[in-house]
Amino acid sequence: MPDGPAPAPVTQKLRVRYAKRGRLRFTSHRDISRAVERAVRRAGIPVAFSAGFTPHPKISYAGAAATGTASEAEYLEIGLTETRDPARIRADLDAALPGGIDVIDVVPARAGTALADRLEASEWLLRLDGVPMDTAASAVAAFLAAETIEVERLTKKGRRRFDARGAVAALGVEPSDAPHAAVLRMVVRHATPAVRPDDVLTALRQVADLAPPSPPLVTRLAQGPLSEDGGIGDPLAADREPEPSGVAAGAAGPDAAGA
Repeated sequence: MPDGPAPAPVTQKLRVRYAKRGRLRFTSHRDISRAVERAVRRAGIPVAFSAGFTPHPKISYAGAAATGTASEAEYLEIGLTETRDPARIRADLDAALPGGIDVIDVVPARAGTALADRLEASEWLLRLDGVPMDTAASAVAAFLAAETIEVERLTKKGRRRFDARGAVAALGVEPSDAPHAAVLRMVVRHATPAVRPDDVLTALRQVADLAPPSPPLVTRLAQGPLSEDGGIGDPLAADREPEPSGVAAGAAGPDAAGA
């Protein structure tokens, strides 16, 4: 065991929603996490650390978007050794982060709950430059008419085949502000293995020969609980509700960030 005093315990856990915009969509998740750790130090936020020979800040991430994808709904949890005002943490952290990583919301975590359990699906917007709207609409109709569409992708466990159709709760075509471009809006359930927007594009190519001439511009608009009508709810809504009597808001529980 390492010598020295034990690290200070987590007294407050905060949940943070942030956006990844502009050129920052090309930043890897590892670089995003490094930027967050630097910003936490720069802002003087009393982050808790793990024990052991190589202590690390108790910051954990849920459902991070892939490199190259913009997002309006990224989430992390941070354990603090002192109780702080979430609004002040939001402002200080946002000011310390580079432009393009923007903190949208900070709330105290509801005790005994896991944020990852609420992230059931994501809503995506894909701009397909060079694809006419009627061509995209025909491809979407063919996709929705299929019961299953198997695609293949290389994963950490090797090349795997899986059904891309079953994970899609909603898919449609929208007008685009850009000329000669179609926009797809889709809601995709979080599954194992994860079905990503590029998997849906692969499925569209299989069923309708839809092949955009350039890579799509992909943005995640939301992620959270999936409603019966295919909409995405706010995963932080339950944290904003009053805690039951006798339970401190944001107190560390068994799922403390970074544990």
